[in-house]
Amino acid sequence: MRLIRFAVVLALTLTLASLAVEAQSPAKVPRIGVVIGGSPPLGFVEGLRDLGYVEGRNIVIEYRAFEGRAERFPEIIAEFVRLKVDVIVSSSTPAVKAAKEATSTIPIVMAGLTDPVGAGLVASLSRPGGNITGLTNIFTELSAKRLELLKETVSGVARVAVLWNPNHPGQPLAFKQTQVAAQALGVTALSVEVRRREDFESAFRRLAPERPGALLVLPDPVTLFHRKLVTDFEAKNRLPAMYAARERVEAGGLIAYGPSVPDLWRRAGIFVDKILKGAKPADLPVEQPTKFELVINLKTAKALGLTIPQSVLGRADQVIQ
Repeated sequence: MRLIRFAVVLALTLTLASLAVEAQSPAKVPRIGVVIGGSPPLGFVEGLRDLGYVEGRNIVIEYRAFEGRAERFPEIIAEFVRLKVDVIVSSSTPAVKAAKEATSTIPIVMAGLTDPVGAGLVASLSRPGGNITGLTNIFTELSAKRLELLKETVSGVARVAVLWNPNHPGQPLAFKQTQVAAQALGVTALSVEVRRREDFESAFRRLAPERPGALLVLPDPVTLFHRKLVTDFEAKNRLPAMYAARERVEAGGLIAYGPSVPDLWRRAGIFVDKILKGAKPADLPVEQPTKFELVINLKTAKALGLTIPQSVLGRADQVIQ
């Protein structure tokens, strides 16, 4: 009888254990929607990996490229909403604006925006409120510094062409600050406006008679995606160019100064991790960049016949030979 009772209890235990296992739903794998200009950004996956996330195993990343066309942002964000992603990540102000208009529930992480407060995306950096948080890149505040560095690098430059997109929320202020800095430095800032691909050729054609001595490119998704058009214009006109990100100098530009873009994306991954673990975007203060880089391409300088002053070279974080 004891054997029969034992068999019954064992069978009942095994049945209950089996039912408990069946009742447990498999762990949900978080899905992250990332808006990009072209190729996936450096730093983001690496940062998530440091936090224990392995793409395809315990996290899914949905990349969508807008390919230099701002009109694609609402379409991309709508797809992310349909996919029910857990977090949306972007380094583009128009993309984050589109996300804010599309959803008030899905958390949104900024991977380095120019002026999130001025753009109306967050209430303040310390108390963002709503469903948006992340990082600012303070590109606007650095506009004057870039022009100053460019003038120091290109001795005697008097006329600088400033390539910018008036449709970008942060750029009118950045261009205005550049103009103020130009006046203080005794430099003429020549406005070169581009809003879409079709604008580049006509803008460059109008600029040619002005004979600028250098080019300052304000950071924008349009100029980034169509960077070959800019690079070709530089080369054809032998223009030393100042950028905001090192990647543009590695591709042939002369000089760049600004926050490390890979580091901003790495830190965006930290925000994603906190949100997935239950933190609310409204409670996570917006952070500023902490890692800045001055990068100089000596190969480009040689091709342009320029000698970079030692005062500038001595401050460089990287010199490309």
